[in-house]
Amino acid sequence: MGWKEAAEPVLTRMPAVRRPEGHVPFKRKLAWTAGILVLYFFLTNIQLFGLDAGGSSDLFGRFRSILAGSQGSILQLGIGPIVTASIVLQLLGGANLLGLDTDDPRDQVLYQGLQKLLVVVMICLTGLPMVFAGGFLPADPVVGQALGVGTTGLQSLIFLQIAVGGILILFMDEIVSKWGVGSGVGLFIIAGVSQSLVGGLFSWQGLGGTPGFFPTWFGILTGSQSIASPLTAEGLQQLLLGQGQLLAMLTTVAIFAIVVYAESVLVEIPLIYASVLPMILVRALQANIQFLGRILNSQLASMPTWVGVYNSAGQPVNGLFYYLAPIQAPGDWMWFAAGTTAEPWQIGIRIAIDLTFMLIGGAIFAVFWVETTGMGPESTAKQIQNSGMQIPGFRRNPQVIEKVMERYIPQVTVIGGALVGLLAVLANMLGTVGAVSGTGLLLTVSITYKLYEEIAEEQLMEMHPMMRQMFGG
Repeated sequence: MGWKEAAEPVLTRMPAVRRPEGHVPFKRKLAWTAGILVLYFFLTNIQLFGLDAGGSSDLFGRFRSILAGSQGSILQLGIGPIVTASIVLQLLGGANLLGLDTDDPRDQVLYQGLQKLLVVVMICLTGLPMVFAGGFLPADPVVGQALGVGTTGLQSLIFLQIAVGGILILFMDEIVSKWGVGSGVGLFIIAGVSQSLVGGLFSWQGLGGTPGFFPTWFGILTGSQSIASPLTAEGLQQLLLGQGQLLAMLTTVAIFAIVVYAESVLVEIPLIYASVLPMILVRALQANIQFLGRILNSQLASMPTWVGVYNSAGQPVNGLFYYLAPIQAPGDWMWFAAGTTAEPWQIGIRIAIDLTFMLIGGAIFAVFWVETTGMGPESTAKQIQNSGMQIPGFRRNPQVIEKVMERYIPQVTVIGGALVGLLAVLANMLGTVGAVSGTGLLLTVSITYKLYEEIAEEQLMEMHPMMRQMFGG
């Protein structure tokens, strides 16, 4: 008996959101999407009961923008377990170890059940160390004594809360995917990044008490905020990298322009579009590596220096985990601007590793993404055949169309994934408004553009019922 037959009784009984039986009106889809978004913001503001907020620290740190959620809230884990489970499935599927045919309805149910089971496993593997190891989510001893459960009992209660949050965000994602517009994962990323971006632009307080871009320049132009002369090195540095944030603003605008241009360019391969979503998988893999490093640092009394050296803020400053940490801001590499205490050669190694990781990882996960989302040569050939389209100069035969697609799709996928990885690293190095990561900004712009296209398609189908019938409505 194979693994599918053995696991089928469990996987087929995993709870699932019921699919709509017919066409869902566009207004109802918008209502579901808006409702889930409001619920997401509501849950990010529910603080964990029994948590000693003063002693907690965010293990995800700068990865929070792409993993969504909120530190110390019931959505502490964000979309991390979902993304990590997707990485495992992508790798297993890419190595052809699962033996699942996503075109087969039975295998589709098994795949979805396996994904949910892996998410639950990842919730445990991520949440348990946060609560019980290293004091990243410390329990308040006063609350423990008041309840009469002690520290261990209160820790168990905290873990139960974040586990419930992880399950909730899983089903919230499924509701949006089946009843709403776009995907829940994309919606939560947009919500988190947009919140930071708007704050970085307009907030009078800003991050760490620093005003946003426009209030800062309002103060500079009115003279209420002093700044050194731009003709001096100090003044130029303040304008570009300091309170002026000119370099961050230019990078943010450039990212918006490049992604919108790339998404709007029509290529010669119908039904294929390049996506930056595989970057979530690459950055999530890096986040899990850094998560492991911080756990080891908190548990080992004397970790070997070659493995990692951490400062008081819990950030790696030397060793293997330092070199594996991605560049997240200009201060991580600009030694000439006193942004870091590392030697230039150490920074060079770290940048090289980050670039290599993003270029190769972006290409690999882009290939996995295309194959598992039905955009590979074989799937595309079937779509072209079923839609009645034809490639000029070639017979309307799936095998012939597939051979034509094989000339372009793999190359475009690899090059596109690598270029997106390069763009993400450059954006991180130059900085962005609101301290959102380059990857987070890339994802937000791309997902928003795709959401706009999907909304336009939904409106078109509402206007023309015959098109709904053509798409199986």
